[in-house]
Amino acid sequence: MQLYSESSSDSTKSNQMAASSLGQTTEINWDKLDKTKFYVVGAGIFTGVTVALYPMSVIKTRLQVATKDTVEKSASSVIRGILKTDGVPGLYRGFGTVVTGAIPTRIIFLTALETTKAAAFKMVEPFKFSEPSQAALANGIAGMSASLCSQAVFVPIDVISQKLMVQGYSGHEKYNGGLDVARKIIRTDGIRGFYRGFGLSVMTYSPSSAVWWASYGSSQRIIWRLIGQGTDREGAGPSESTIMLVQATGGIIAGATASCITTPLDTIKTRLQVMSLERRSSARQVVKSLIKDDGWTGFYRGLGPRFFSMSAWGTTMILAYEYLKRLCAKDE
Repeated sequence: MQLYSESSSDSTKSNQMAASSLGQTTEINWDKLDKTKFYVVGAGIFTGVTVALYPMSVIKTRLQVATKDTVEKSASSVIRGILKTDGVPGLYRGFGTVVTGAIPTRIIFLTALETTKAAAFKMVEPFKFSEPSQAALANGIAGMSASLCSQAVFVPIDVISQKLMVQGYSGHEKYNGGLDVARKIIRTDGIRGFYRGFGLSVMTYSPSSAVWWASYGSSQRIIWRLIGQGTDREGAGPSESTIMLVQATGGIIAGATASCITTPLDTIKTRLQVMSLERRSSARQVVKSLIKDDGWTGFYRGLGPRFFSMSAWGTTMILAYEYLKRLCAKDE
């Protein structure tokens, strides 16, 4: 995740321009971070973010697996149904599993992201693209690489948590917690059952991560140009609040772009992962079922919650992540 001040990574020239326009806001590279502090404090910060935004994942997942006979087909009706039957705890089904798996997943993701990003910028620099284009390519490559590295840990957690999210809903089986889900998966499918939909997960999350980071990197630079920053003119750099506002706006744009492009694959993946052995289908059969029930609009089930979730996640995470980097920067 790259601050505006980190646009200096693009080239020596942009480093000089950013330095003059941003004043005291300096780049925080991966090698300047206290890694132990970064991982420990980061686990706490990102767990807090997960607590705040997790209900949107539950709502999105339920909308995506709803059949044509399901009464609850809107986000508001899903919320009312959950609160009526389970109360607020119902919005956090599968939360324990997600939090447990999120820590190693994020460590892998963020480490791969930061270490890949610098190399990606060097790789695209000789092509002499515009700064927004370079940022889009480099951030996109880093985002996709980080997602690919983290999928081996993330997919099993995703499978278990999604089964918990939809248990008892639209005919889905009920469980007694994450361990019960794991036992039943092993009994019916073995270890490979934890990787059901792995191919689609890679096809969904890797492009989604690439699109998100590419959109964030390029939109952030375009915004800075529009408001007259990022040049080598003299004068004070932008305030901390302005930097955060630009980052937040970039996160919203990135979330909107990524959710619109990747929601169809996410819908197919989610349906495959929550199916029981008796109702198992192939990806092609899931596609045919969606088209039969709702036409092409069926692929965009849960788009609203996914858009909100990706935008909110992106904005919150980008601000939290850059705060964490500043907090964990080594004194020189």
